[in-house]
Amino acid sequence: MPVLHHEGHRGGNTGWLRASVLGANDGIVSTASLVLGVATAHGTHHAIIVAGVAGLAAGAMAMAAGEFVSVHSQADTEKADLDRERAELAANDEAEHKELAAIYVARGLDAGLAKQVAEQLMAHDALGAHARDELGFSEVTSANPVQAAMASAASFAVGAGMPLIVSALSPVTILPVSVAAGSLLFLALLGALSAKAGGAPVLRSAIRVTFWGVLAMAVTAGIGALFGTSV
Repeated sequence: MPVLHHEGHRGGNTGWLRASVLGANDGIVSTASLVLGVATAHGTHHAIIVAGVAGLAAGAMAMAAGEFVSVHSQADTEKADLDRERAELAANDEAEHKELAAIYVARGLDAGLAKQVAEQLMAHDALGAHARDELGFSEVTSANPVQAAMASAASFAVGAGMPLIVSALSPVTILPVSVAAGSLLFLALLGALSAKAGGAPVLRSAIRVTFWGVLAMAVTAGIGALFGTSV
């Protein structure tokens, strides 16, 4: 009996990886920007830490809620499509056979083979065949609201904790420079790790993530400095 070769593909990582990377990136950028804004407005060390902790808590909850609602909407849409497909299969099975066969013909099979494939797949799992080949659904891409929400909240908290630790350990005099440098390093590492996990170019990802981090921190630091001197 032949031994099946199971390949490991990175596509199965996309759901949690996207949520985790987005959460960690937002945690680093938003918390570092918040800390820099308060620091350049001449806030006390205590005020800077309190603002950072508040930003961490609020951001983690916002990320979890937003991700849950977003992904749950996707899951509801998938369920509605599957319910409609199930009804169509019950109402007109022959038309659904022809529809599936036409999909396979469009992908390159001849009409006779496409008809055979459609018949055999529908005999095995009609709804599954249509969900996969007509609607594009699969276990890899299916929405999981709870998993996405938890990944976003946890990763945001981890990301936000990095500039907070730097803020707690740095004297106020060098805190803006320390937080900015540390956060950019964290962002570059995050971009590289996420690219590695997803099989994307590491350097390009690290540069992209770092660029937007620099922009966000520069804007908030500038606003803090402006209002800190004018108010």
